Amino acid sequence: MGDRGPDGWGLWAQGPVALGHRRLKIIDLTERGAQPMVDPELGLAVVFNGCVYNHHELRRELEAAGYRFFSTSDTEVLLKAYHRWGDACVEHLSGMFAFCMVERDSGRVLLARDRLGIKPLYLAEVDGALRFASTLPALLAGGGVDTSVDPVALHHYLTFHSVVPAPRTILRGVRKLPPATTLAIEPDGRRRETTYWRAEFTRRPEHADWSPRDWEDAILGALRTAVDRRMVADVPVGCLLSGGLDSSLVVGLLSEAGVSDLRTFSIGFESHGGLEGDEFRYSDVVAERFGTRHHRIRIDSDRLLPALDGAIAAMSEPMVSHDVVAFYLLSQEVSQHVKVVQSGQGADEVFAGYHWYPPMLDPAAAADGGVETYAAAFFDRPHAEMAAVVSAPYRCDEDVSRAFVAEHFARPGAATPIDRALRIDSEVMLVDDPVKRVDNMTMAWGLEARVPFLDHELVELAAACPPELKVAQGGKGVLKEAARRVVPAEVIDRPKGYFPVPALTHLEGKLYDMVRDALTDPAAKQRGLFEPAYVEHLLAHPNDQLTPLRGNKLWQLGLLELWLQAHEIAP
Repeated sequence: MGDRGPDGWGLWAQGPVALGHRRLKIIDLTERGAQPMVDPELGLAVVFNGCVYNHHELRRELEAAGYRFFSTSDTEVLLKAYHRWGDACVEHLSGMFAFCMVERDSGRVLLARDRLGIKPLYLAEVDGALRFASTLPALLAGGGVDTSVDPVALHHYLTFHSVVPAPRTILRGVRKLPPATTLAIEPDGRRRETTYWRAEFTRRPEHADWSPRDWEDAILGALRTAVDRRMVADVPVGCLLSGGLDSSLVVGLLSEAGVSDLRTFSIGFESHGGLEGDEFRYSDVVAERFGTRHHRIRIDSDRLLPALDGAIAAMSEPMVSHDVVAFYLLSQEVSQHVKVVQSGQGADEVFAGYHWYPPMLDPAAAADGGVETYAAAFFDRPHAEMAAVVSAPYRCDEDVSRAFVAEHFARPGAATPIDRALRIDSEVMLVDDPVKRVDNMTMAWGLEARVPFLDHELVELAAACPPELKVAQGGKGVLKEAARRVVPAEVIDRPKGYFPVPALTHLEGKLYDMVRDALTDPAAKQRGLFEPAYVEHLLAHPNDQLTPLRGNKLWQLGLLELWLQAHEIAP
């Protein structure tokens, strides 16, 4: 856990409960902000990962109620908030958080995770005890965890673009607390899990007469608030600037709010195979327009493969996106300048920026509530293909991934197929792909990433927005129109870009060798996850088999084995 918290550590134990913490100093840099934090007067102890952005406002409210503070940290505000409001304290918090609160006298424990799952919380049952941690490998380090591969999770991994929805992980013996959830453990051992927040993807009566301009005004106002909230820190806050709409808008709003001396960071790679490796021409426009202290970070291709080992080691769960190594290398460089950055992550899921959303508006999508249309666009392979991919001991007789989507789509609170797709992506895909990726790769270098597009009030507003406004203009239409008041048009109207890592888009050379070696390693053969004939076919034709989202099927298999072997998970 040391990489995530390089600035200090602490331990606390009493009776059957023990807490450990690695600290990244962001708020209250003194030892008064150290953790585990104990309040003897209130009889509480806590470990906490994340940031409570409204801690100043809550402190004033709690002081008015008679509470006295010994630090200026948001951790202490969390202690007092729990004493004041109990488990409902989470409803008062604006921020990203995972915490464990312990009542000294009763032994009661409360575990909690923020609304959008920005901060992770892994759980393992070992010898009658419950372990918890911010990373999965931290749980494994204690030994005794069942590390066999979960067949249902494997089905999700191979179907759902490497996403394994909570509470499962790829390993049988490790689970994760879902977003927006508290887990109370009573002194007698009883447990109660509570979902304390959900965005409603329905149209509200109070918005019935809103024009598109009204929606733009409201969204821009909510995003201003979200960006401003995420400047709360006792250290400088920078911004990752890809040159795309989302990060450019964050930079523009920070500048508009009067933030001076803002440091911005862009990453670029060598061009490869005709693919351009950077988008500096766009990020330069934004940096110049707003007068930021801009850092262009160019990564040579010979750094990619060595960095891949580090990136895989930093993954709490296997992640197939090639841009994982880009975030890893970017975070390494950025951490030399600042300890906190804002990022544009989440806008595509919240404001319908992906290509699979418009088909959900087609009347044909309504036939089964949208499940078939969503699966056709998003799933990496049909269930019928699984028998040829997965070896018999790991096969699922039922199409568990499709059943998961159907069950999620059937829940009340999402009015149309596109609303259901946006809901599952914000509650599941976003949490266990891009958000987890950013957290893991930034925290591997002691860098905290904050994501204003996942401010829960902004997410609630976007969920209520008519989908037609979101999918307009090729996606994120309402956000693009709002952005025209802030950022240059050439950034808004450019073709949609992705984090370009050209040297990793095709499996060849040393990267191919790395994948082949992992899949033919004795550990992989002994584990026997995949049908040998399927693996041999992919190895013979490494770039022929792509998923509907243009993912490489060989990379997907190879990455899982690379991750299992990197974390020394025995067959």
